[in-house]
Amino acid sequence: MSDTDVAAYFDLDGTLLDASSEKTLTAILLKKRPWRLPITMSMWTLRCLGSLMIGRTWYDSARNRGHFTFSTWKELEALSKQIVKDNLSNKVPQQSIDRIAWHKQQGHRVVIISATIAPMAEAMAEFLGADEVYGCGPETRQGRLSGSEKGWLVPRNRGKINIVKDDAAKNNHDLTKCWGYGNSHADGHFMELCGNAMAVNPDARLAKQAEVMGWEQVSWKM
Repeated sequence: MSDTDVAAYFDLDGTLLDASSEKTLTAILLKKRPWRLPITMSMWTLRCLGSLMIGRTWYDSARNRGHFTFSTWKELEALSKQIVKDNLSNKVPQQSIDRIAWHKQQGHRVVIISATIAPMAEAMAEFLGADEVYGCGPETRQGRLSGSEKGWLVPRNRGKINIVKDDAAKNNHDLTKCWGYGNSHADGHFMELCGNAMAVNPDARLAKQAEVMGWEQVSWKM
């Protein structure tokens, strides 16, 4: 019997994927355009320092998009699809595939909520067969990136909380029946919203939280 008022909310990197999708994209992009390295590193550093100076955490400050400065959205979309096909499709543990299949068999929606830049998150979601995906990016994606996240949807750290709440409300899900999956302490915020949670490859802080909350802890690795 399907349970249509349930969603499974998954983090991507380190949870469903045994790799960093955005680091992979960044590395391949720089390999194709090595002349961008001094510019992108300078922009990343400036944005990181600026964020720290206004009181943001290191976790959030270090995850700015300065390393994509001057890239076009069209370029990132095409490259993301190619990277998933040639590289990241081989970095998805069988446990991830099986778990998604299990949720679909129950009639649950599969939703990916990732701090990864949107083109990469969307390419991975298509490969994994997710029903919905929320990645980092603006509603309208045109032209070149400046490195700024102003006006973007940013599913990172506590930013995932409202996304889960809004998605559940829009789709008439009962969060007490929903599932949350993550690998880092930053994911613990949205996982607490769900009646069922599983810590996948948890870092030390998430492992401690999982012990307190009584969440199952699992290792999904290649």
